[in-house]
Amino acid sequence: MELLEEIYKNASMGISSVTDLINDIKEKDNKIKPELEYILKEYQKFEKESEKLLKKKKGEPKETGVIAKTMVKMNIKKEVIADNSDAALADMLVQGITLGNLELEKKVKNSDCKEAIKLANEFIKFGEDEIDKLKKYL
Repeated sequence: MELLEEIYKNASMGISSVTDLINDIKEKDNKIKPELEYILKEYQKFEKESEKLLKKKKGEPKETGVIAKTMVKMNIKKEVIADNSDAALADMLVQGITLGNLELEKKVKNSDCKEAIKLANEFIKFGEDEIDKLKKYL
């Protein structure tokens, strides 16, 4: 259950962060925009799938705290104001994905739920693949 909650939380935070990023660069001419849209769709898939598995196991998805989301939102806005280049945005995304993957990897080791482990490994693989794609912007 804890692993599924972490997947949900990670995906939910990703949706919030990427949505904020997309909104912050809406009027800009960044080449990274299609990648952001793709990442957002994938995060939404992982959020739905983890929520479905949580409910199946009689669990309840737990949202990331409002304070944490607000702090991330403010940090994104500050970073975009300071440097909205594709390289800066890619760097920010790589850092966020890496942190999320590290948290998931810790929880995978303590889980015995095959469905959750499978979904977590898919999520981690997605993150690793995205990091590789984002490197071209760095």
